[in-house]
Amino acid sequence: MHIKGHIQPAEVQAIYDHYKDKRKNAHRPHLGGSQIGNECKRALFYQFRWAWSPDFDGRMLRLFETGDREEIRVVENLEAIGLEVWAVDPETGDQIRATAHGGHFALSLDGVVRGLKQSSQPHVFECKTMNTKGFKDLKSKGVQVSKPIYWSQMQVGMHLCDLERALFVTVCKETDDIYMERVRLDKAEATRLVAKAGEVIFAEEPPAKLNEDPSYYLCKFCSFHPVCHGGKLPEVSCRTCAHVTPEQDGTWSCAKGNPGAGQGCAPCQEHIFNPKMMPPRFEIEDAGPDWVSYIDKKTGEEIRNHDGTSKRMFFETNA
Repeated sequence: MHIKGHIQPAEVQAIYDHYKDKRKNAHRPHLGGSQIGNECKRALFYQFRWAWSPDFDGRMLRLFETGDREEIRVVENLEAIGLEVWAVDPETGDQIRATAHGGHFALSLDGVVRGLKQSSQPHVFECKTMNTKGFKDLKSKGVQVSKPIYWSQMQVGMHLCDLERALFVTVCKETDDIYMERVRLDKAEATRLVAKAGEVIFAEEPPAKLNEDPSYYLCKFCSFHPVCHGGKLPEVSCRTCAHVTPEQDGTWSCAKGNPGAGQGCAPCQEHIFNPKMMPPRFEIEDAGPDWVSYIDKKTGEEIRNHDGTSKRMFFETNA
């Protein structure tokens, strides 16, 4: 029963705050295979370069955990009907991972399953949850058409793990209905997706925007809208620095010789923004080995980015 004027108990917000507090790092060290099906290469570039932290509230973070818990339940269901499921690598005890481009591109599998009546061969196992609307669309159209990002994720998983089939299991969060679909490897598409990852990883500047209109539906709700369309400076990290470069062997190099560059360490005082990641309002006036001078077209002011200035520029410009 809803009581008019009822105020949500503080304990509810405290729970949501707990999820926010325990989330230590919003960034992955690699470009994630779960998102490679995103048609916007620019968003993938910003993700890999740690240009902006997605801001998920505590309720949403709790919802992500609900999906993780359902995955455990589905594994138990599959084992209960006689299937073999490897939810972790039997040798390491860690989640099964597939990598490319020296590890700059990686995908963690929900597992590998074997023993289906239709086939004895092992399948990449992928588990998702969704609401009733999405679930009905999935059942009607199949995963490739209805959820192409999930389909692409499985293509990469099969390709990098040298498997021919995947089992996609989806649970409707509102009805507990289960949908299963076997997916066949499309070798050409999987190869294209891995090559796409390489293009994003080793790009020297953000790829073209998916759409120039900031209100375009795929752009409007993108986590990277602030830096792509909103004119915000990217976050200060090694990966937004002009001195740092991803290498083919999976490492990062720093022109200043700083160890640990690009690997999650705090950015050093020598950080200067990669000029190609700056918003259009900043026009390069001049540059040297350790500095870049801009004209802020909004204010007409000259701004010089050199040692120790990046954080101040970030907070002043994005205020």
